[in-house]
Amino acid sequence: MKQPPELVLAPIRGITDCHFRTLFHKHFPGFDSAIAPFINPQRHANFRPRQLKDMLPKANQQMSVIPQLLHTDAEDFLFLASRLADLGYTEINWNLGCPAPMVTRKKRGSGLLPYPDEVISFLDTVLPKLPVKLSIKTRLGLKQKEELLTLLPKLDNYPLTEIIIHARLGSQLYRGVSDRDAFSECLRHSSHRIVYNGDIVCVEDFQNLAARFPKIKKWMIGRGALADPFLPGTIKGIQQTDKRQQLQKFHEELYSSCREILSGQSHILGRMKQIWMYLSAVFPPEMKAWKKIKKCRTEEKYQRVVAALFEDYSEKSSI
Repeated sequence: MKQPPELVLAPIRGITDCHFRTLFHKHFPGFDSAIAPFINPQRHANFRPRQLKDMLPKANQQMSVIPQLLHTDAEDFLFLASRLADLGYTEINWNLGCPAPMVTRKKRGSGLLPYPDEVISFLDTVLPKLPVKLSIKTRLGLKQKEELLTLLPKLDNYPLTEIIIHARLGSQLYRGVSDRDAFSECLRHSSHRIVYNGDIVCVEDFQNLAARFPKIKKWMIGRGALADPFLPGTIKGIQQTDKRQQLQKFHEELYSSCREILSGQSHILGRMKQIWMYLSAVFPPEMKAWKKIKKCRTEEKYQRVVAALFEDYSEKSSI
C-alpha cells in the first residue's frame, strides 16, 4: 500500500497560533503536524515568559507542533532553545525564510541568505551546544536563487533533521508563482531531507508536484489550507461529507476563542478579517463573502453577515 504523504501546516504569523492550530486539527483532517509562527527575538536578559505562551504544552495537546526561532544571535538562540527543551520540545526550526522587509533588513529570515558564511558560523557555534534537534525553513534566496544553491552544499555537513524550501525568493514576498524549476535544482545540491512549500492550493497542484518530485515525502501547506480547509484531508483521500457544518462549527469555535483571548472588538474583528481574507475563497464568488466581511465595523454587523453567508450557502456550491 502506498504511504500517504506527510502534511505539515505552515507558520502564518497572526493566524496559525495555538488556538487556530487546535481548532483546525479538531475540525479538519489531514495535517500530521505544524510549525508554529516564529518567536520574536528577545535579549535573554529581558526575556518575558509570556513570549512562550503560544508554545506552552497545555495549549498544544491536540496537534504535534515544532517551535520556530528567528534569532541570529547564537547566545540568545541557545537560551531560548533551552527554555523550549525544558517545556518538553525535542526539535526546533530556524527561520531563514521570512520575507518581511522589517525582518530582512536586520539580516534575519531570508535576509541572511546572501551571507552563507554567517549562516555556517552560526551553526558552528550553536549546534554543539543545542539541547534539541534542528531543522531549517528557508526560501530560494533573498534576491537570487544562487544564494540558496551556494548555501545548500555547505549544510550537508550538519545534522539537520530537514530543510523546508519555500520555492520563492524573499524579495517576491508572496507575489508571482513558485519556481519549481529552481526547487528541482535545489534537490541536486543537498543530501538532506527536503520538504516542499509553495502554492499547493488544490489537489491538482499537489498531484502535479508529487509526480514531478517523487522523492519528496513531506509537504508544507499554508495559504492553500486557509483558503480551503478541506484540502489536506482531500489530498489524503479522507471522506468529508458535511462540509458546510464542519466549516460553520470551526468558525463558531474560532470566533469564540478570539473573543476570549483578545480585548476590544477592533482586535477581534481584525483577527477574524485576517482569516477571512483566505477563508472567503471557500464561498462561491457571486456571494462576495470577503467584500461583505471587510465592510463590518462592529461585532453585531459581523455576526449578521456571517450568519447570512452560511444561511445562503447553496448545496450546489463548490464546498
